[in-house]
Amino acid sequence: MLKNFGGSIAFTLLCLALAAAYGWYQTASVPATLAMLWIVVMLSVLEISLSFDNAVVNAVVLGEMDAVWQRRFLTWGMVIAVFGMRIVFPVAIVAIASGIGPVEAVRISLTEPARYEEIVSGAHVGIAGFGGAFLAMVGLSFFFDGEKDVHWITWIEARLARFADIKAAEIAILLVAVYGISLLLPPAEALTFLGASALGIVTFIAVEAIGTLLEMREEAQKAAGIMVRSGLAGFLYLNVLDASFSFDGVIGAFALSNNMVVIALGLSIGAMFVRSLTLLLVKQGTLSEYRYLEHGAFWAIIALAAIMLISAHVEIPETVTGLIGAVLIGLSLWWSVRHNRELPDGEIEDALRAE
Repeated sequence: MLKNFGGSIAFTLLCLALAAAYGWYQTASVPATLAMLWIVVMLSVLEISLSFDNAVVNAVVLGEMDAVWQRRFLTWGMVIAVFGMRIVFPVAIVAIASGIGPVEAVRISLTEPARYEEIVSGAHVGIAGFGGAFLAMVGLSFFFDGEKDVHWITWIEARLARFADIKAAEIAILLVAVYGISLLLPPAEALTFLGASALGIVTFIAVEAIGTLLEMREEAQKAAGIMVRSGLAGFLYLNVLDASFSFDGVIGAFALSNNMVVIALGLSIGAMFVRSLTLLLVKQGTLSEYRYLEHGAFWAIIALAAIMLISAHVEIPETVTGLIGAVLIGLSLWWSVRHNRELPDGEIEDALRAE
């Protein structure tokens, strides 16, 4: 356990030290500095609670990648997650929404936290449309699979699998849902929401297309006697997926603080632990041992996607989001344990090998 989370613990101590130094520099007060450290800790807990389903889904993809790309996901991917989504992304929103340059956006984030929060929160409709649509495609694609023969909520999942042969059925369902939500919004926001949702769907298709092209290239090289094993497609997919999951964390963080440095440090700690948890799930083979855990994670993704899309019209507390995901994953884990107990010891091993 220490080996898997040692890097995350060291990273946490570094971030807390930076938070303490920043807090003292800003306030020169021990109570105020301690309060800032507490907010950083709470933000990291928020990120972990909202992203546990992300760790499970990441483990599904990461399990198909070699050790080299797994390490790159933890290192390079961490840089993308921290600097890309927790720092660059909010600043980019401020720059685009306000029509200002990146330098001015950074200045606002550091010196005018209230205005920074207002601008980022004002872009919520577009963020909700893009992130919700992308995550909905991730979740629906798992269940709209004709080759999927293991079902948790059978009366739903078996029916969805039967519709897998209908091309783009999941896209049609999502577009109807997105259009229905857009009718509840003012005209200007509805246009933003529809455009962002369409971009989210296109992004998912583009990432899937890149993965398919890379797999075709790899198969051609293998047929020619060139043994190549690349995890680039999975790496790209995981980072786009992580970006979509981080949207709600970045927006929800403003409930605790509007200071960019504090938010970045807190969410970065959570992101690091989620990555370590992902690798632990892969190494221990948890997904193969608990057959419904993956299903619970994808149902949690669909629930998160629905909440993000609906949040364009109705504000939904992050606590509700985290609880729904935790309940779904907890139920799928309990169901898996119950399933294993009902099988004789020998049949459990046979079932794991069959899957």
